[in-house]
Amino acid sequence: MAETEIKKTISKTKEKEFNVKDLTICDATAQMLIKAKADGVETAFDRALDMKACPIGADSACCKHCAMGPCRLNSRDPYGKVGVCGATIDTIMARNFARMVAAGGAAHTDHGMAMLDLFRDVVSGKNKDYQIKDVRKLESVAQSIGIEIEGKTVSEIAMELYHELERTYTQVEGEIPFAKRVPPKTLETWRKLGIVPRGAMREIMEMMHRTHMGVDQHYENLTQQISRTALADGWGGSMVATEIADILFGTPTPVQVEVNMGVLKENLVNIIIHGHEPNLFESMLVSVNEPTLIAAAKAAGSDGINLVGMCCSGAEMMVRHGVPHAGNFMSTEAILVTGAVDAMCVDVQCIKQGLATVADCYKTKLITTNPRCHIEGATHVEFHENNPQACTDEVVIQAIARFKSRSMPIEIPQITNTGVHGFSHEYINYMLGGTFRGSYTPLNDNIINGRIRGVAGVVGCTNPRVKQDWVHVELVKELIKNDVLVLQTGCSQIALAKAGLLTPEAAYLAGPGLREVCETVGMPPVLGIGSCVDNSRILVAASEMVRTGGLGDSIADLPVAGAAPEWMSEKAICIGQYFVASGVFTVFGVTFPIIKDTKFYNLLFGGLEKQGLGKWGFTPDPYEMAKMMIDHIDSKRKALGIDKARERTLVDMADRRAMDAA
Repeated sequence: MAETEIKKTISKTKEKEFNVKDLTICDATAQMLIKAKADGVETAFDRALDMKACPIGADSACCKHCAMGPCRLNSRDPYGKVGVCGATIDTIMARNFARMVAAGGAAHTDHGMAMLDLFRDVVSGKNKDYQIKDVRKLESVAQSIGIEIEGKTVSEIAMELYHELERTYTQVEGEIPFAKRVPPKTLETWRKLGIVPRGAMREIMEMMHRTHMGVDQHYENLTQQISRTALADGWGGSMVATEIADILFGTPTPVQVEVNMGVLKENLVNIIIHGHEPNLFESMLVSVNEPTLIAAAKAAGSDGINLVGMCCSGAEMMVRHGVPHAGNFMSTEAILVTGAVDAMCVDVQCIKQGLATVADCYKTKLITTNPRCHIEGATHVEFHENNPQACTDEVVIQAIARFKSRSMPIEIPQITNTGVHGFSHEYINYMLGGTFRGSYTPLNDNIINGRIRGVAGVVGCTNPRVKQDWVHVELVKELIKNDVLVLQTGCSQIALAKAGLLTPEAAYLAGPGLREVCETVGMPPVLGIGSCVDNSRILVAASEMVRTGGLGDSIADLPVAGAAPEWMSEKAICIGQYFVASGVFTVFGVTFPIIKDTKFYNLLFGGLEKQGLGKWGFTPDPYEMAKMMIDHIDSKRKALGIDKARERTLVDMADRRAMDAA
């Protein structure tokens, strides 16, 4: 960074005073924020303090879909006026919400289609750098959508599966292939409501068309397409991405992994991979183990090469290969402040543009690799699946060069936390039932008998508008104390891993029933299952719970709930909507882009449930969030007639706070 730019940054930063303990509970991130402030370097935490969120935009009370506006309505009197075209607050909010779903669904869908393209090239023999690693998963996925495998070769099954899954994206009529996995009663409800996805491209295209000025102007009709578009992600694009990644790179099984910034090593060439594409990371594994590159690293004065992950591509490699993980989304700038990162290599999604400035301040190589994501000021080395080592070898070479010329002071927080990750649906099935009788029956039985109160999916991002990781950790502590088994993906998973909650020993924090189950099975009370796209694993698990029996006929009958406590992206809104449309009560924290008590709000927060789907919830408070989720789980237990099986009662949140303070 030029000297004048540094001075400007220092001057701006000194104007803002903050206590890092108000920003994060991650000690490593806090240590680096203190260093960044001393160095005069700005991060997203600083920018969030300096940038006041627009209150009208936060309530989604503005519309800029045409040049007659932008039109701003008053959230205090939402029905006091309409837009220039006459659009009501409900139309405006529904359109804005719909476009968030469309954008989030497009991100997952494009990622899934890229994975499917790679799968096609591998199966056809065009790509020799990757191969099918999990034949059993290939066969089970094929059978789950009605493909006969008897008497067919692996290549024949794979090609037939490719052609079938391609319909997920390109089909214009009919139902997407993975609709066959949906519990019959849930699918019947979708058909009745007209929300079974046809093909992702069609649903996203139609959603964007409907939200254009002068097209769909009824919030209920827009919500129908919102659900159909979101379901095309959850049961389409995201599910394809996860299943193909498992087939090509291996289905995760539990592995013990170190997380946090202490995984960096001063004596090694440190390379961080950050983003969402597992094929980049898989190829990087090959490059960092290339003998000639290891020799080059040692010739530069290092003891070798240290590859670590961040964000969701890091989570993918963590659950498949046990690669150390350095931190979640809100730590991606802070870790560069260590001065120890020789190269940060990124592809797509959740990549802050601010990384380029921070990397420049510490003379770290920031390298973009995907044609969809270039960053001004970063070096671009394009990744091609048919010649992946050309990119990944070059990343290693540039990292070695930076190590050799290191000139910045190095300060690595000596903090690591160990957790067990990699609980795929397949492994949960095996873990509960055993090698020859894999089954969800023990899970269902323990829910029925009351040892496990229910299941919660706690997922999503971290957001500088709230204290990093705190809401995730406090929410999950409350849930497991009350015998709720927790499944986690994405940045939330890393927050809990740093807090030590992804180990079998963490069962001592669980309620007596859940603790008994965890100790019997030898599992943590919180199961980390992968990246944010792997939320589809939770849908598969929920469907298996229904299929196993005893807990109702549809996903909406299950004693389950979901939450994204610190969400920040459009992907999160799409994920939330596909869980709601699948039948799950889903609570978001931080903020929610809808004005309370409007007609659109009432539809999402109650009306959809009356249609046989799930519903939304919102609160920024983790204790209230836990109470909402547990109350919902208990209401589903009562509806199933299994509430009498529980002898234990929920400790009131006020009582629990008093106990904690004592």
